[in-house]
Amino acid sequence: MAVDEAIAQQTASGAVPPTLRFYAWRPACVSLGRHQPVAEIDRAACRRDGIDVVRRPTGGRAILHTDELTYSVAGPTGHPLLQGNVLDVYLQISQGLLLGLRQLGVSVEEAPGESRTPSDVSAVCFEVPSAYEIIDAQGRKLIGSAQTRRRDWVLQHGALPLRGDVTRLTRYLALPAAEREMLRRRLLHRATTLRETLGRPVSWTKATAALADGFKRALDIQLHQEALSEPEIALAREIQEQRYGNEAWTAHK
Repeated sequence: MAVDEAIAQQTASGAVPPTLRFYAWRPACVSLGRHQPVAEIDRAACRRDGIDVVRRPTGGRAILHTDELTYSVAGPTGHPLLQGNVLDVYLQISQGLLLGLRQLGVSVEEAPGESRTPSDVSAVCFEVPSAYEIIDAQGRKLIGSAQTRRRDWVLQHGALPLRGDVTRLTRYLALPAAEREMLRRRLLHRATTLRETLGRPVSWTKATAALADGFKRALDIQLHQEALSEPEIALAREIQEQRYGNEAWTAHK
């Protein structure tokens, strides 16, 4: 999370170009939405199983990051692909995600633009798709995304589960057993993984290459692979200390 924000800040100053980043998580981690109550997570269960907990800079509900590909897009607000409101940017980015997945042979589409997360939705991000998030042919959520905007930069990131049990997050929610089981059953019908919807496994490397090519073709951009700059690394460490590695930040709701 600190690296994502550091990149976004550096793009705003012009120190680095707008950036498409792909990464994975080790160890597995539950990320909370920016304003989500930490009380919705069973932190004792997370500690028991070695699951980290972090609060994102973006909104939305909780995600268990494991066996997945995570993407992030960061750039200055004046960039042509990042101008407009939140949904304008969601729509732009979804074009790259869609084309990349379709190149893997996945039948996917965007959730309708009028889709909104109900006020009574559970603590789980993947229960309901929001506008322009990616769903499969059965309407199951395949990529969950979230965005934050500042005066001079935009950051959007999202999770593509590659394999595994999409209901695992329910093990780490502070819910009575009966409610947890009901939510688990709902998720089985409302969310999916790339392996499940495609019918075969896809490696992180192959999925990343497909999404990168989808972004290039759909958005008509060039991509140049680079390592993090020293200023990005230094800023990420500072931000981590202030926020994402700071218990006061994680637990403040």
